[in-house]
Amino acid sequence: MLAVAAFPFGLLKGIVADRLTQRFGRPVSIASMERVDTIGLTPTIAVRGVTIRQAPWAGSGDFLRLREARVSFPLWPLLTGTFRPRDIAVTGLQLALVRDANGRTNWSRPGEPESGGASTDLDGLTVRDSVIRYRDDKRRRSAVMAFASDARGLRANGSGTIRGTPVRIALTGASVARAAAGPWPFSATIEGAALRMRAKGHMDRPLDTDAMTLDVDARAADLRLIDAVIEAGLFGTQPVAITAHVRHEAPKWIVTGLKGTIGRSDIAGHVTVDKQDGRTKLDGAVASNRFDFDDLSSDEGQAKAAALERAIGPRVVPNTRIDLSKIDRTDGRIAVRVARVFSHGGATSVTGLQGVLNLDRQRLRVEPLTIRLAGGVARGSVTVEQRGGARWPTLGVDLRLTGTRVEALAGSGGAFTGRIAAHARLTGRGETIRDAIGRSDGRIGFTVRDGALPARYAAALGFDAGRALFAGGETATLRCVVLALPVKGGRGVAAPLVVDTSASQLHGSGTVSLPAERIALRLTGAPKGNSVLRLPGAAWMTGTLSDPVLTVPAQVKSAGNIFKAIGRAITGRQGPTATDADCAGLAARALR
Repeated sequence: MLAVAAFPFGLLKGIVADRLTQRFGRPVSIASMERVDTIGLTPTIAVRGVTIRQAPWAGSGDFLRLREARVSFPLWPLLTGTFRPRDIAVTGLQLALVRDANGRTNWSRPGEPESGGASTDLDGLTVRDSVIRYRDDKRRRSAVMAFASDARGLRANGSGTIRGTPVRIALTGASVARAAAGPWPFSATIEGAALRMRAKGHMDRPLDTDAMTLDVDARAADLRLIDAVIEAGLFGTQPVAITAHVRHEAPKWIVTGLKGTIGRSDIAGHVTVDKQDGRTKLDGAVASNRFDFDDLSSDEGQAKAAALERAIGPRVVPNTRIDLSKIDRTDGRIAVRVARVFSHGGATSVTGLQGVLNLDRQRLRVEPLTIRLAGGVARGSVTVEQRGGARWPTLGVDLRLTGTRVEALAGSGGAFTGRIAAHARLTGRGETIRDAIGRSDGRIGFTVRDGALPARYAAALGFDAGRALFAGGETATLRCVVLALPVKGGRGVAAPLVVDTSASQLHGSGTVSLPAERIALRLTGAPKGNSVLRLPGAAWMTGTLSDPVLTVPAQVKSAGNIFKAIGRAITGRQGPTATDADCAGLAARALR
């Protein structure tokens, strides 16, 4: 016992330098190491002139330079291979921390992934004349901080950049030069023109980040600026302001009272983040009273989307990214509810939505999913899967629309009425929703039943030019509109397309090609009784889903064809007429 209590630890200088060399994988030198107390089971060791070379990939200079450190520690844990420092006094520390674009760090063991810190049982920490430099190419952030700890408290102050934005950084806390029992209060701030984050709270013990409670207030021009600090895998948005109450009970982060705004949208909710077996597990809920999905895109993203629309024209299917390749260690469940959807870009047919997001090893399933539309609702599920190192995710959509009516849709003006139903079941692979739908297989079914339309339009559907021209304000019955669109490789074939009214029937054949959303449909029609002036031939529906164009070939409406039509009207030989379609059967097959 006496030999252990009086052991001259300076004899271990070479062994310590060798162990540190193995730990960091690069040369470590120690000028001197000596025991400064005489005897005892909690020795104090003074280490001077420590230098650790920088990793070759991280730049020139040294990773660490230390003028002097005095460390007190208990002997008994050391005898079992555990080093637990109790009191540390550091003078003249120069530390350069680097993480490259691939996530490699110069403080981790060579060949091992990045690791974080751990709780500490320090009774005291004194730091003088010390500077920490930090450069993170993965998150595009850097900082130079002066660090001090003495009887006045713990202080760190400096400046840096986050995604190119200059910021000032400050950390203050109660003194840990002689740590006191009980909670340790602290505050931290990041201040810049485009980013401000403030955190204030306490740790259960001094410097124990594994057990702490804090309140956070964050404001930024873009959510990615906040993500560059918290590393949650967030995306670019409109300006954001968020507050939250946070409790860390390692390995869990418990976030409650989350509320704030993104652009003009409001959000509120809670989430628990639990790290287990190298994976991050989420469990929470997010709600919004008013939400504009355009707020989930930054100015840069909106400019790119506008440029793409100018180049290719407007599209119905969104170009939202669904790539899960970087979300390889996160699982969880998040319930989402949006009471009202609005858009600063104009009217939107979606009025609200509700769903549960379940993420399990790069498979995201939103089920149940409810999308409220004007006068109706779409229910079903959406799945995005990118397992096994797949380059592109696979998107699966299975949605049924019920309850809405033609007259509830924007722009109908009440001239057309009818009950709408639809079913889309598609599977495709792509980086965005538009790409995946553009390569998808499956089918789309769309029907309108039990409605009405102006009589002149009903006559036009039967190619009865006379009745279309002379009809007044009469109304005809719209028995059904049925479109069944089997899709293969993003190309849908109308099979069938039928519009059946009390006065006429129209048939269509052709294709809808995605992702260009190009329409190429040939339309022919027939009246259900004697016509006034029936034109022979066909019309074409072309253009895109968002901008369809109806073209009647010149030969159909030529003077010759019109005189022929007049002759047929006089003789009564105008061709076969249509009968009522089996609307119920056609609709059932289209919506299966």
